[in-house]
Amino acid sequence: MKPLTVQDLLSRDEYERERNDFRRRIIELKENRRIAVGDLVTLVFENRDTILFQIQEMIRAEHIVAAERIREEVETYNEQIPEPGELSATLFIEITESSNVKPTLDRFQGIDQGHTVGLQLGIEKIYGVFEQGRAKEDKISAVHYVRFLVSNKQKAQLAKSTEPIEIFIHHSGYQARVAVPDKMRMALLQDLD
Repeated sequence: MKPLTVQDLLSRDEYERERNDFRRRIIELKENRRIAVGDLVTLVFENRDTILFQIQEMIRAEHIVAAERIREEVETYNEQIPEPGELSATLFIEITESSNVKPTLDRFQGIDQGHTVGLQLGIEKIYGVFEQGRAKEDKISAVHYVRFLVSNKQKAQLAKSTEPIEIFIHHSGYQARVAVPDKMRMALLQDLD
């Protein structure tokens, strides 16, 4: 996918005028990109449009107007756009009660190390590669960025609607597995084209 540039952004005034429609479009787009993996984890597969929305929202929320800061936001968020042959996802550890934040996050220590999150295509597994720096020895973030490197052979398997595809988490503190719906499969294939 082509990286975003500052020129791809709407001005602050334009974005305010178009925000409701833009937001509605992204919510619809994410319906086929968001999936719960068990009761505590959600994955959202990102693409150029979802990242553009995140940048526009960050600029709006933080009232960023300096050209250099806007450029920095674009550069930072561009790292979440999948490269050719990749899928990119944001992994959210969902915690609804503030009293459970630390104990729940503690369960997930080490999720960003080794083969813990992946896609299963038939008998083949594609393990996620986590962006580093979101966990420390005694603390872990509730948000992680994960990339899945997909070979041409795996892409061909993904394109076969008869080939089951699942997302799994195999971690000492959390085990879950979910079948990927066909609409999500199609969205992931679009990301790989």
